[in-house]
Amino acid sequence: MKIDLIVGARPNYMKAAPVYRALKKYPAKFHVRLVHTGQHYDEKMSHIFFRELELPQPDVYLGVGSGRHGEQTGKIMIEYEKAVLSDKPNVVLVAGDVNSTMACSLVAAKLHIKVGHIEGGLRSGDWSMPEEINRIVTDRIADYLFTTSKDADENLLAEGVPPDKIFLVGNTMIDSLNYYLPKAQQLNLDGKYPFNSSTLSRPIEKNGFILVTLHRPSNVDDGQTLQALIKVLCQIQERIPVIFPMHPRTRKMLSEFGLNGMLESARNLIITEPLGYLEFLKLEANAFLVLTDSGGIQEETTVLGIPCLTLRENTERPITIWEGTNELVGSNPQKVLERTYAILNGERKTGKVPQYWDGHAAERIVEVLLSKL
Repeated sequence: MKIDLIVGARPNYMKAAPVYRALKKYPAKFHVRLVHTGQHYDEKMSHIFFRELELPQPDVYLGVGSGRHGEQTGKIMIEYEKAVLSDKPNVVLVAGDVNSTMACSLVAAKLHIKVGHIEGGLRSGDWSMPEEINRIVTDRIADYLFTTSKDADENLLAEGVPPDKIFLVGNTMIDSLNYYLPKAQQLNLDGKYPFNSSTLSRPIEKNGFILVTLHRPSNVDDGQTLQALIKVLCQIQERIPVIFPMHPRTRKMLSEFGLNGMLESARNLIITEPLGYLEFLKLEANAFLVLTDSGGIQEETTVLGIPCLTLRENTERPITIWEGTNELVGSNPQKVLERTYAILNGERKTGKVPQYWDGHAAERIVEVLLSKL
């Protein structure tokens, strides 16, 4: 069976790496072609992840780069169709909800190639999110829907997806976390994080800081919202150091809105460039609390047992709230501040690891594919 495994943006790499390893255990059964669309293409957003996740150089690199959603999706489809026509796979495996996920699925479906969606069935109910559209379109045309939790199964069944297309396998993101966490914990990050001309002189101590990620348009593309959230971070850093690996989009918008001056006196707010996977995982595992608008971080903190405040009005991963350590707080600065201070004062939410988030999801995916041979 010839399989194209698609990666394009940071979250894809952690989801795809364990699947690639599991497939390579059966060289007589699977011929795997690793296809990188180039949706994320700079060093910190892409190539370093290949090294850290022990992935080989892609067999196919489409090099589409950035652009508006329609432009980027169209470029991926044009270039991936060429790659498929030159060497047609039996199955195309896509992960997550980025433009690469939907674009490659559409190409495969139009050429009558089976599509497998890793992380199928997730729904936020928010159609203003491009990711929600990507998820729904991909699930509608996929032949194999590999789900992370029972609520994802229920979403798909409610939408009319036949039960024989749905496979509850667990979470390949957690496969990567379990596999790489020991290596990440061995990293020495002391004094590594620059803020202006200074560095974080104190050691990275367990529970000694709050970790922040912020990149979604709803939070960073509106000047008032971004200003309010930065003000909250400046208040929080007065009580505990805050480490903030800053997404290029966020850095750009801070500059456009003239908000960089707010950071100058916040000496415990440590701004860094985007981090590699292992560096970020080390920080995440040792944080007292994580503030984020990311999707996968909600899952990782649940497994790590780290409190997580999600700065969004909804989530496609509600199991991290029902069973995990995650709480939705939106972007209301007062609510973010109140819950942060409550957790600092000991009101920590406890949770449990969801079913099948055990490090073996990729193996279950391969078992399904083997059964289809």
